[in-house]
Amino acid sequence: MLPGLPLLTEQAPAQRGEDWRSRVIEAHQRTEARDVYSRIAPVYELWAKLTESRARRRVLEAAAVRDGEDVLEVATGTGVQLVELARRNPKGTTVGVELASGMLNETRKRLDGAGLAARVQVMEASALELPLPDESFDLLVNGYMLDLLPREDIPRALAEFRRVLRPGGRLVLSNMTVAERRRHRIWDALYARGINLTANCRGVLAAPVLGELGYDRISREYIAQMGFPTEIVTATRSPS
Repeated sequence: MLPGLPLLTEQAPAQRGEDWRSRVIEAHQRTEARDVYSRIAPVYELWAKLTESRARRRVLEAAAVRDGEDVLEVATGTGVQLVELARRNPKGTTVGVELASGMLNETRKRLDGAGLAARVQVMEASALELPLPDESFDLLVNGYMLDLLPREDIPRALAEFRRVLRPGGRLVLSNMTVAERRRHRIWDALYARGINLTANCRGVLAAPVLGELGYDRISREYIAQMGFPTEIVTATRSPS
């Protein structure tokens, strides 16, 4: 277990499958998120620096890349995290997947600027249907994507992640999450009333879904930056 990430047990409320669905607001604008993120891609880092930078640092710590691994990031966004993963893995394989074409363009530009374009493969694809072989990665990182998906697609995406992870492979997630403190609840309160200030993100809970899907060693940490609530969730694919 990673330092600072408490292990969730089978008895913890967050592990009960019936609980997370009732606590997560249904997603709005199901078919428009890809277009929205393509449009805001050039300015997305302004938002990310204010609300996501602490979580990104924690994700990289939790990922603990071992040079020579096969590493996948799903939903690369502007490529900031993918660049850092690749730098930590010079002897391994690093792959990035992104659905929004505008974000994918930003990723490619950032990889090129870092001198990494030749050794990092990127592709446009959906997290629900990854064009990748079974059991092909040691580490999968995914940030601020589950919080865009309809409730029924969250288990689908996490099952797809499990498919491409090798037995014992590691998963590191960051998501906008259900707020634990009153002052952090403003985002979801507005979202529930149709006031969308978060580019269609709303609070989700990944850990109980991972429990339903049979992941092992599930841990969760809560972080808030500028009042924006994030969960860092880690797990491993079970050997079977």
